[in-house]
Amino acid sequence: MQRRSFLRAILCTAAAPLTGAACRAPEAYTPVEDGAAHFTLGVASGDPRPESVILWTRVEDDDADADADLELLLEVARDPDFVDVLTIDGAEALSITAEAMFDRCVKVKVRGLDPAVSYYYRFLYSKDGRRFGSRVGVTKTAPAKDDDVTVRFAFVSCQDFVGRYYNAYRHLLGQELDFVVHLGDYIYETTGDPSFQELGSRGVSFDDTAGAIAFNEGTPDAYYAARSLDNYRQLYRTIRSDKSLQEVHATLAMLVIWDDHEFSNDCWGATSTYFDGRADEADVARRKAANQAWFEYMPVDLGGDDLRYDPSADFPGDLEIYRDFAFGKHLHLVLTDLRSHRADHLVPEDAFPGAVVVDQAQLTAMLGEVPSWADPYVDVDTFLGGIYGDALRAAAPALGYDAAKVAGKQSALFLNSMVDAVNGAGGSLVPIDDETLQTLERGVAFATIGKSGFYSSFGSRYLVAREPFAAYSELRWQESAGASEDAMGPEQEAWFLQTMQGSDRTWKVWANEFTLMPLQIDLTFFPTLPAAFIKLFALVADSWDGQPKRRDLLLDALSKLDNVVAITGDIHSFFAGLPSVRADADARIIELVTSSITSQPLQRELESLVANDPVLSTLEGAGALASGIKDLLTTLGTNPHMAHADVVVNGYATVELDGSTLRSTFYAIADGESKTDHGDDVDGLFVATTFQVNAGERELYQDFAGALKRWDTATKTWV
Repeated sequence: MQRRSFLRAILCTAAAPLTGAACRAPEAYTPVEDGAAHFTLGVASGDPRPESVILWTRVEDDDADADADLELLLEVARDPDFVDVLTIDGAEALSITAEAMFDRCVKVKVRGLDPAVSYYYRFLYSKDGRRFGSRVGVTKTAPAKDDDVTVRFAFVSCQDFVGRYYNAYRHLLGQELDFVVHLGDYIYETTGDPSFQELGSRGVSFDDTAGAIAFNEGTPDAYYAARSLDNYRQLYRTIRSDKSLQEVHATLAMLVIWDDHEFSNDCWGATSTYFDGRADEADVARRKAANQAWFEYMPVDLGGDDLRYDPSADFPGDLEIYRDFAFGKHLHLVLTDLRSHRADHLVPEDAFPGAVVVDQAQLTAMLGEVPSWADPYVDVDTFLGGIYGDALRAAAPALGYDAAKVAGKQSALFLNSMVDAVNGAGGSLVPIDDETLQTLERGVAFATIGKSGFYSSFGSRYLVAREPFAAYSELRWQESAGASEDAMGPEQEAWFLQTMQGSDRTWKVWANEFTLMPLQIDLTFFPTLPAAFIKLFALVADSWDGQPKRRDLLLDALSKLDNVVAITGDIHSFFAGLPSVRADADARIIELVTSSITSQPLQRELESLVANDPVLSTLEGAGALASGIKDLLTTLGTNPHMAHADVVVNGYATVELDGSTLRSTFYAIADGESKTDHGDDVDGLFVATTFQVNAGERELYQDFAGALKRWDTATKTWV
């Protein structure tokens, strides 16, 4: 069978857009006119394999009924002028229906292509006897399995649209690349959250405000978060209108996964975290609306031939996005989903800080002793006749916490910290004296872990004390048989490990949503802080730092394989380093973390979080610590695995690999530059830093003007 005959046959039986479409001959030829008014979001391609690729567009017609389906044609050629057009079922185009129920987005899986070949494509829309064409897109298939070729790609994440411009994408377009990996936060679900979004000359607004989640209504800081399907679709339409992003999609295939903002910030499963426990935020309908919009707008191949989303399917499982790709002999790219199946954050945002979660007997059983950082506790229902429990429950309405959570074992230090507030609310308490404190049993309360506010992300998703958190997470792990740190879900995790362990490609690259490397800050160097803050903290517990046991198990398995590299986004910073099992620094892999395309860098985010937190905003020196986060991460010796950190820039990263080396370059641009549209004048705005990994090693090198130096974890220097 000739190549073109095979292509014709397979397209008609297996290549399907969002709706199954019969193959029909195209209309009689008429000239193709500029169709920019009908294809306002351009075209895109994704998930390239040696013989297939996904092609995408969306069509508009203001004269058509809102619920009307529209008919399109797809042409694929080997040249940009469409002289060498590939025939499809004996004709020069494939007929496709753009269904209104899928926002008139179409996706076509084109099969029967040749490996490592660039193909050109366009969509045609006929109206009033005229044919209107989309812009011409170009995509490239993956090399064949046995091809000994160099592979070049970029990886990106976090592209907030509000008040920011995609200069990083404009710079990326100047690179020689085969494809782009997007690690998530393609959209941001909020229209202008003042805690991290800065309104500027461009923004996002919803037509369906009644279907959205409203915040700060009636104030100058009012904004919305997407909830309805129309809200989420409007986010994609707005963001995809950016010309630089359109150019990337039109010229490079993209392989996409989601992180949290495609649904909701710091989400787990179908649950969001806006209200820090003040309300039940589980919303399956909202999660499925987010999933459907993502599927409609992303050029993804999730297996099989039916490129449809089923709104009636149960979540999770309505959309499984984990998948893998081979690019020649040297790259196996494995993409995961760390949001759909993950467990809740270990410390509830609404946890009562005083509640003891690991008592002395449990702590001793785990550690063999009572550590110095353990806090004394009492049973508030029996200690001194229950006066502390009675007083705290009576004061709960005035002080804004749930009285039902004031029971049983409670941190004596936290009780003492509440004396003034309780007395101010009409109570009558005295602190537990030092002599009595010395006689009490000791354990871990939520306050020991860092929980200071009653409804707060601090001590829950951010800034958790490392050692008490580790003890608590270990106990939870034991009690739940590991379910407390479920990141991927059992099926995905088994698939992930089998895929990585079974790979025969030189490089096994894991497209990983959030940071594997511990991000630890040691505040014991700052004795003027309140005693509760003079601890060693993990900065972010929404990442793998919040799932330490699961991370250890995965890293232990991956460290036994050759040439494993994780590429990561989410954290709005550049990091490079050697994440390892906590008890064995040699059981490690390489991690390369890209900063955000535009989103507020980590340092700026922390400054905003501190400024908006009711407890930390009153803490002297907290703002300065947030501004000095890079030094806290890199100069105090708490992160010997961290070879490189840049926490106040935007940018993207590239990878070039072959059978002997993997080289990655970080392209950083000052964060303030993302607030200006620099057009094509971007070259001088970026600073490049290049790293190298040699096949067969577990070492990270940096290229210093042509001289390679190795990161030494013992001395924490490049040698």
